Amino acid sequence: MKLRELFDLAVKLGIEADPRDRAEVEKVMAKAQKAYDKLDDEDKPFYDAERLRNPYSDTRLLLGDDDAEIKKLICGVDMEIGEVMLTSMLNAQGAGIDLIMAHHPEGLGLAGLGNLMHMQEQILADNGVLRSVAEQYMDERVREVDRSVGVGNLMRAVDAARLAGLKMICVHTPADNFATKFMTEYLAAEQPETLNDLCKCIRKLPEYAESTKQGVPPRIVTGSGHTSVGKVLVDFTGGTSGPKEFVRELREAGISTIVCMHATQGMIDVAKECKLSIVIAGHMASDSLGLNQILDEFEARGVEVVAASGLIRVKRK
Repeated sequence: MKLRELFDLAVKLGIEADPRDRAEVEKVMAKAQKAYDKLDDEDKPFYDAERLRNPYSDTRLLLGDDDAEIKKLICGVDMEIGEVMLTSMLNAQGAGIDLIMAHHPEGLGLAGLGNLMHMQEQILADNGVLRSVAEQYMDERVREVDRSVGVGNLMRAVDAARLAGLKMICVHTPADNFATKFMTEYLAAEQPETLNDLCKCIRKLPEYAESTKQGVPPRIVTGSGHTSVGKVLVDFTGGTSGPKEFVRELREAGISTIVCMHATQGMIDVAKECKLSIVIAGHMASDSLGLNQILDEFEARGVEVVAASGLIRVKRK
């Protein structure tokens, strides 16, 4: 596959799996187009033009020509300087890896993480939270994430890949969308009754079975094993954890249990106060669940995949 073809396929698949309806996703790109059109000519070169065709600001083609041929890629949850060096070493031994594919965003993708989080507003609205309330809480959380990201050395891994002569992409939210869709449909079909049942149900999936063997099983962090599951929200997508206040709003909207990759202490404290159950499914396993479905599509088109850095590779095609 050509590099641009491969990257665009990941974005397309992410849109198809997005928990929002297609019209809401297209609004993101339409809004970006309006913002771009309003810019003065001197400002337009500084605008991230990828936003005009890609609704996921944490997912970017970081290095490489669009027409570069990709026959083999290495993919991991975190592909940073160490993994870049590893790839270079493997290639020195004849591995023939054409592309580094990171899940967690790097470079321009990491810079766009805060902006991406606004998608959580619609997800909450679809689950009964007032959109206006979600927006007000999210504004401050996005500013907090932007401040945190903005002080970092965002280009370290990308610069390392450039010096090593490697191509690089990061695919974050499209993979998380797939994990959300898969887990939501799976739990709806399985219908576990208690939180213990829910954890055992999740553990049946091969990514989570392997994670459990590695010492990271699905965990109940609020509620108890015999607590009824009730209405479930799978919270795997939207950049990173939203404001802790979302927990109370979801409880008032009728959500009984949140299944997430990870939870802040603030979220856990609020959940305990309002008697909402939280189950942490597992971070690497959940990221792997989403990545695997995209990687299956790449392999179906002839691209060889090397798993690294936390990726629990499971093939479903």
